[in-house]
Amino acid sequence: MASDWKECTLAELGEIVGGATPSTKDEQNYGGDIAWITPKDLSTLKGRFISHGERNITEKGLHSCSTQIMPKNTVLFSSRAPIGYVAIASNPVCTNQGFKSIIANEDNDPMFLYYLLKFNKSAIEAMGSGTTFKEVSGNTMRGIRVHVPVSKAEQQRIASVLAALDSKIESNIKVNDNLQQQAMSLYA
Repeated sequence: MASDWKECTLAELGEIVGGATPSTKDEQNYGGDIAWITPKDLSTLKGRFISHGERNITEKGLHSCSTQIMPKNTVLFSSRAPIGYVAIASNPVCTNQGFKSIIANEDNDPMFLYYLLKFNKSAIEAMGSGTTFKEVSGNTMRGIRVHVPVSKAEQQRIASVLAALDSKIESNIKVNDNLQQQAMSLYA
């Protein structure tokens, strides 16, 4: 049975949130316990979920700029340098200005949005503008048109099939990494 799909904008699926960077000149902005994610942190990510980046920020750092704490299951999408890294927050996080993240509304499944953004990465990247490096603005992200199942249950069904495949891939990567570490310890 085919499900009903609708065309809508990303803004209709959830809140699009940008990030910011606390001043690096003030050491008191860094070293706290607030997870702060940059595109670089996603560049080496070998899975769908991220809990923290290379650096954390402090409460002072959080309040010194326009970054905000986003809830667990926010879909993080790098909007510059480069465009198109995607991850799901496994706990509350903040991001730098290199993101346009989506906090799914109650009618939409975050895991489905993750796959939707991955699927549309090239189209979104093509909408980027800029002379030094391409960037996708918040307004551009809000206006991106996509097709999604009307039913959240159908979104979850589709996402669960894709997630099961990704779980197997992530498990294989862990096994391979473990085997490589064992080999390195034997021959080092």
